[in-house]
Amino acid sequence: MLESGVSFEQAAERRSRVFWLLVVVAVIVVDQITKYLANNTLGYAEPHPVLPVLDITLHYNRGAAFSFLSDAGGWQRWFFSVIALAVSIYIAVWLQRLKREQWLLSLALALVLGGALGNLWDRVWFGYVIDFISVHWDHHYFPTFNIADAGISVGAVLLLLDMFLNPETEKSS
Repeated sequence: MLESGVSFEQAAERRSRVFWLLVVVAVIVVDQITKYLANNTLGYAEPHPVLPVLDITLHYNRGAAFSFLSDAGGWQRWFFSVIALAVSIYIAVWLQRLKREQWLLSLALALVLGGALGNLWDRVWFGYVIDFISVHWDHHYFPTFNIADAGISVGAVLLLLDMFLNPETEKSS
């Protein structure tokens, strides 16, 4: 027991929650800084080659992933914002309830949450999500994305990995 009446286990759980909060904030901050730089230094849709398979190219996505519903007339901005907010709240509550030992699941959820909030900020503030990372092979292009999207994608892969490595987590969460 610590002097404040908090057990060592409770203190460790609190430190764990603070760490995952910092991961969420780090994803948001890196995402927003890179979007700011892209938006203020690049011409729209002008590719800047970095590697033979990677360009930095500014795009605005008014839809969801892969520009789904991007030309739907504007209603999708608030529709996707409400969905992102609801999912973010759900993930935040889930993350809060995890045990310190569930570090892989916590990392996955923190990355997804940071990415979701980073894109939510863009959607509410600008009406679109700023994308700038363009991966391609020859003339075959993957949809342009950003750091938030990368966080969501890596988090989703880690979530699947956790499901395979720790099948009991699904039952206990």
